[in-house]
Amino acid sequence: MVEGTPRIVVVGGGFAGFYALRYLHRRLAAEQAELVLVNPTDYLLYSPLLPEVATGVIEARHIAVSLRRALPRARLVLGHVTGADLAARTVTVTSAPASGPTEVTRERWDRLVLVPGSITRQFDIPGVAEHARGLKTLVEAVYLRDHLMHQLDAADAEPDTDEGRARRRERLTVVAVGAGYTGTEFVAQTQRWLRTIERRWNRTGAGDIRWILVDLAPTVLPELGPDLGLLALDLLRDRGVDVRLGVSVASADDRTVTLTDGTVVATRTLVWGAGVTASPLVAGLGLPTSKGRLQVDADLSVPGVPNLWAAGDAAAVPDLAAALPAATPPPTPPTAQHAQRQGTALGRNVAASLGVGTARPYRHRDLGLVADLGGRDAVAKPLGVPLTGPLAKVVTRAYHLYALPAMANRLRVATDWLWQAVLPPESTQLDVVRPEDARLAAAQGTRVYGSPAG
Repeated sequence: MVEGTPRIVVVGGGFAGFYALRYLHRRLAAEQAELVLVNPTDYLLYSPLLPEVATGVIEARHIAVSLRRALPRARLVLGHVTGADLAARTVTVTSAPASGPTEVTRERWDRLVLVPGSITRQFDIPGVAEHARGLKTLVEAVYLRDHLMHQLDAADAEPDTDEGRARRRERLTVVAVGAGYTGTEFVAQTQRWLRTIERRWNRTGAGDIRWILVDLAPTVLPELGPDLGLLALDLLRDRGVDVRLGVSVASADDRTVTLTDGTVVATRTLVWGAGVTASPLVAGLGLPTSKGRLQVDADLSVPGVPNLWAAGDAAAVPDLAAALPAATPPPTPPTAQHAQRQGTALGRNVAASLGVGTARPYRHRDLGLVADLGGRDAVAKPLGVPLTGPLAKVVTRAYHLYALPAMANRLRVATDWLWQAVLPPESTQLDVVRPEDARLAAAQGTRVYGSPAG
């Protein structure tokens, strides 16, 4: 690299970071900019399909898009950015655990793009950090699948005594928190998947499993609107899922979950999907935030800091398409769709700062949302048109294949769906993830910031 070449450092290899770098790859020549990506893994995770990894429908690596293959010009630094010196124009990088002994280095930047994403919101609830498991990383998805199968195997082997029956009830009860996409899709898809493999057990059927889905919100899948949310709620309850709205978790331990209405549920499985919050990096920058997200202008630049941009789940990007006349625009919701398109806008505006192209404010109308409920069931709202049933299922899968940013991954995911349709369902238990590695702070890498996730 020629000395003096501007260095663009992108913090985070999620949707926003990936699409920003892909734009810069295409529009800037090597001599115009040095591209650096700091990310704890060497892949972009297509997180909307994590529930299908948790059910074994899709192989975990098939939703992991290789960053090195997709972005060959970018120098990949494996680690977490744990601090930024805006005056000196450096970021502090703590190496990822898998890369060996922890090392702390610094990366110099001329242009800095902050897209560190989000972590699962915990709130300050006793026992959640120790006993709840999220569904935001591959580690968590693989662990949840094996954990559920282990609990069902153990329940099937419990003796027919009072103590054995009590332990069996605990093992066959699943509490999921959050009736948004994560919690609803996980419960719906996992329940349907277990019905396809229930012959694995001698004394236990899928109907013996007690599913409890709780949320403080008054509706299921509120992002899809009241009508589709009600349809999803009715479908879940028709399947026997105990959906409790207006309720959350007060505390948890290794064998019980206490709800805010005083109900104590005996369970060995607490799945946590109660929304997201910005990466802990944002809180340590000393910059203005809005509900924990970094404040940015409509062109995704950070006010008052030259050559600094931010987007995605960690930034409160004004939603110009949703603003009423003369009203303050609300922030865009933390969705993969917005992060992807904001990434492209980031790339365009950063390139413009180097004299290539013209910067423009971010404006994007939502193309619609989809939710896979397992089997032939789904709900979708493409371009504002509500769909349910098999047609919504087709639209949902077509959207995911379209949104996956690598053809090799699209083909692998499509092949997984094909094999699922013609071959017996996969029911092996691998036990490749230790329970302590699947805790929220460990799986989502927040321990490097010196505080738990949330």
